[in-house]
Amino acid sequence: MSLSLNGLSNDRRVSRQIAIGVFCVFLSGGLEAADWSIWRGPARNGIADETNWNPAAIDGGAKIAWKKNVGQGYSAVSVDSGRLFTMGNRQKRDTISCLAARTGTPVWEHSYACKPGSYPGPRATPVLDGGNVYTLGRDGQLLCLGADDGKVIWERNVRDEFGAKAVRWGFASSPYIDGDVVLVNVGRYGVAVNKKDGKKVWASPSDTCGYATPVLFDHGGQRIAAMFGAKALYAVDAGSGKLLWSVGWETSYDVNAADPIVSGDRVFISSGYNRGGTLLEMGPAGAKKLWENKNMRCHFGTCVLLEGYLYGIDGNTGKGSLKCVEFSTGKVVWEQKLGFGALMLAGRRLIVLNERGQLFIADAVPTGYKELSQCLALPSKGAKCWTAPVLCNGYIYCRNSRGDMVAVDVSE
Repeated sequence: MSLSLNGLSNDRRVSRQIAIGVFCVFLSGGLEAADWSIWRGPARNGIADETNWNPAAIDGGAKIAWKKNVGQGYSAVSVDSGRLFTMGNRQKRDTISCLAARTGTPVWEHSYACKPGSYPGPRATPVLDGGNVYTLGRDGQLLCLGADDGKVIWERNVRDEFGAKAVRWGFASSPYIDGDVVLVNVGRYGVAVNKKDGKKVWASPSDTCGYATPVLFDHGGQRIAAMFGAKALYAVDAGSGKLLWSVGWETSYDVNAADPIVSGDRVFISSGYNRGGTLLEMGPAGAKKLWENKNMRCHFGTCVLLEGYLYGIDGNTGKGSLKCVEFSTGKVVWEQKLGFGALMLAGRRLIVLNERGQLFIADAVPTGYKELSQCLALPSKGAKCWTAPVLCNGYIYCRNSRGDMVAVDVSE
């Protein structure tokens, strides 16, 4: 079995192919079913259906299957067909990395010039679709690459080409693939391009955007994109880009970063800096507020919704609590002071990573905080763990802002 190595292709592009195809599958132990190939998982709700894992596996300490530095940043991981995809920044270049998910062995890398910026590195997470991987850089670099070899299929800068205003801490929207269209939260309420060639489908007016990823849903016979902008939640016709309605929502520094949560005809949004959250009810002419309070103030991480209850981190960086809040009323059901961080759900179990690198697993029940296990998964040493953990095929992947990534083995 031979390895191939591609050198520099030009000043802006590095495509280093260390191993492809069969080698990647060989290292990964074969193809597995429970992939997490898009931002927030297969159902785009932060919930995994995976059951073949052991929450007690971290009792007494984390079993680290592998550790690797992927560059500074806050990009989470996507896992598809035994390969893991993420982003980071090294020496003023963003790097899209493809690794063998079971071993951390590099498969390929692609890099392009990008200043690291304040709180260095990319924020968005790569998304897999149809054998390709789509990424968005903090300065608006939207790319489509072949997932097997990292070769660029198309690329364009959506900030420069559509006149969108720069965002204070860089674009953070993960791409959202809907049919043949790629949507990103850029401009006042989004940009859409064709996923095959990157050509413009529609673009919203030039303005500063929010930091959240688009959320698409069907309502009233329309396909709607919920875009959490800098100063409002926008409902946009996903096919044409026509603005349907908006609800004003301003917060400090325009940091609307947590994704909207849509359930039936209701939409929940939340922001940090003591802004709080609100539940909206959609109707033919727009949306009205059902409640608004400060019980869930999501600075970055998005809540998960399970059986009528929101589970999320309330508070800003440096402090925070895990809370259970009733979706229909906004009332706090219980609170546990785990610190600031991010989370996901696997079935009925919460997987929480706080900013100090501590990993917690607890039952997702409204009757109270019921911890099953915890460990120190990734010592911070000054770096921050703000990125949501991902459970996929028996591994929990955790990273910090410095780019240190670990795969914690929780397989049965």
